[in-house]
Amino acid sequence: MTAEALAQLHAVCFTRPPPWSAADFASFLNDPAHLLYLRSEHGALMGFALFRVVVGEAELLTLAVHPEARRAGLARDLLRDGLTAAKTRGAEMCFLEVAEDNHAALALYERAGFTPQGRRKGYYSAPGDASVDALILRKLLA
Repeated sequence: MTAEALAQLHAVCFTRPPPWSAADFASFLNDPAHLLYLRSEHGALMGFALFRVVVGEAELLTLAVHPEARRAGLARDLLRDGLTAAKTRGAEMCFLEVAEDNHAALALYERAGFTPQGRRKGYYSAPGDASVDALILRKLLA
């Protein structure tokens, strides 16, 4: 999968935080600490999850599912596969940040066993939009 395709899907899925560029994704893809899980349908990228694993900790950096593929378990599967791989790489816990108003993502992460650990005030913002707090969530993998 190309960095450009990842950036295109990210732009379809996110306005806040601002979507990442192809250059952003290229740097992730060239770093062996990152894990990328993809799902395609008929040759079209429908979703991906990007993790970083360093010294016993994993972080879910982003999880994107095309709007046409949502509510079918794709995000759950991507999350599960990434967490399994992170554990295989020695991660004992996984962290993520999610906008407090992203109710669908919060429900997904809660069902997966993530629990609140903190808050970043005004972390997410977009031009012309009010800022939104990020919730920091954690899941033990051991």
